Amino acid sequence: MSAQPDHWIRKMAKDYGMIEPYAELRKREGKISYGASSYGYDFRLSDEYKIPDFTGTRELDPKVIEKTNFKDYRGRFCLIPPNSYILGRSLEYFRIPRNIIAVCQGKSTYARCGIIVNVTPLEPEWQGYITIALVNASPVPARVYSGEGIGQALFILAESECRTSYADRKGKYQDQKKIRLSRV
Repeated sequence: MSAQPDHWIRKMAKDYGMIEPYAELRKREGKISYGASSYGYDFRLSDEYKIPDFTGTRELDPKVIEKTNFKDYRGRFCLIPPNSYILGRSLEYFRIPRNIIAVCQGKSTYARCGIIVNVTPLEPEWQGYITIALVNASPVPARVYSGEGIGQALFILAESECRTSYADRKGKYQDQKKIRLSRV
């Protein structure tokens, strides 16, 4: 397996719709960077969020997360309460080829403010908007910006196609169009 340079990612995005919409340039004045990078793509945060309401909640259980109330919110930015989290989604829609896996990490700009970005790998033949958990590890509210960079996907090309892809397994998060709560 090997990481792929930006010209290959650009070709996959344009010819095969791997990333839509695709942003060519990375650096933008006054914005947290997004777009093509050396071996990956810095994806953006959409303006859609789910903010948990912990009133009456005694514990969180990923097997029954729907019992936690989430408030839907749209805006140019979102404040994450201290020592809490919110869910967001990528602005870009991804279509991962069968011979690629993408590993995602948060941007250092946010890490320096105590914001942890959690995204699982984008598996071969997975497609959809990425659901992103944004954790505020600081003791004060933290702001994230819609339409600006939130994380980076690094694309790794396998020497051959996988035997069983996410689509073959009929993965439970396939083709997600909105923020998706955990499912079992």
